[in-house]
Amino acid sequence: MDKQQSLRRAKRLALLCLLFSVAVFIVTSLSPRVWWVDLLRAMAEAAMVGALADWFAVTALFRRVLLPHTAIIPRNKDRIADNLAVFVEEKFLSTQSLVELVRRHDPAQRLAGWLAAPETAQRLGAYMAQAVAGVLTLTDDRKIQGFVRDALRTALHKVDLSSSLATILDTLTQDGRHQQLLDRAIVQVVELLNREQTRAFIAESMVEWLKREYPKVEKVLPSNWIGEKSAETLADIIDKLLTGIAEDPQHSLRQAFDRQVAAFVTRLKEDEGLRERAEQIKRELLEGEAVSAYVAGLWNTLREWIRQDLAGEDSALRAKAAGATQWVGHALLEDAELRASFNRHLEQAIGTLSPEVARFLSKHISDTVKNWDAAELSRQIELNIGRDLQYIRINGTVVGGLIGALLFGASVLMQWLAGWPAL
Repeated sequence: MDKQQSLRRAKRLALLCLLFSVAVFIVTSLSPRVWWVDLLRAMAEAAMVGALADWFAVTALFRRVLLPHTAIIPRNKDRIADNLAVFVEEKFLSTQSLVELVRRHDPAQRLAGWLAAPETAQRLGAYMAQAVAGVLTLTDDRKIQGFVRDALRTALHKVDLSSSLATILDTLTQDGRHQQLLDRAIVQVVELLNREQTRAFIAESMVEWLKREYPKVEKVLPSNWIGEKSAETLADIIDKLLTGIAEDPQHSLRQAFDRQVAAFVTRLKEDEGLRERAEQIKRELLEGEAVSAYVAGLWNTLREWIRQDLAGEDSALRAKAAGATQWVGHALLEDAELRASFNRHLEQAIGTLSPEVARFLSKHISDTVKNWDAAELSRQIELNIGRDLQYIRINGTVVGGLIGALLFGASVLMQWLAGWPAL
């Protein structure tokens, strides 16, 4: 509405200038002839010509007037659309101009400073949290569970349990790694046997066995003493055995362990019965409800934890997102080579993508303008630049009057030089 009112005021002012020139011309035409009256009439006459000529020129841009080649904008809408699209593509979207823009403004430096700012990190963290919360609200639990379940089943279906386990064991047996595992297991068992709780448990178990198997004999024997001694003796025997295995790399039990592991790996690779058993276990997993129940429970637990965390003021996810944002910003700020690499990759991306994007945008501009109504396009252009065009009319009136004065002066000079009476 402001533009429309401004345009109307400018049109009224231009019209008033024209009417003023007409009034001066009429008055001077009816007045007695003296030199200053003739000067004013000449100025008014030229001002009217200038005002009317510029009125025709401005009006012919937007509307059809009496003469041909008017209504320039409505009649040439499609050509204007194509030329505008080409202008934007060549001057604003060309690869060279975009690359120069990157080099001039150093977007990596600006991005780094923006990301490193604490308020930016907090704001981005809050936006990420809101986005995650929105996704959780909009998602269908059954579809997600079904997707995860199907993905898990597909992954399990592709796994050859027997071959995979054989490969794992092959890796573990390389360079005696399985013997290292055996050593660790021995250490753990020895430590367990040397604990008072373990020996007390063995002693209690021995006493319970005597009471159950030999109740009459147990009544006349020192059961507690027998249990303690039995536990101590058994623990010492096992301790000595395991210590001997641990201290002797060539112990017969170690060699037996090697043979058993090697035989088991061979069976996993070659035994069809064992392979079939592994496949049966996999089918039971895939066809049973265990996978569905596991996925449902896992998803429900994860979703509830995320919701509770995002609802709190001290959200760990929000803090992590903010921290990650600041970390990226500081990393860019502190590493000039990284910033240069970022800008180089951005320039390369522009070089690769900008021609296609420029063509797409220019075609979009051209098609959009072509689809506009010609009268509406003309009205919008006039609404936005018509006020300035009305000042062209006003200037034409003023300039015309000045030219009229110059022509009058030239005429008087020529008459004076020719010896004619000037007035």
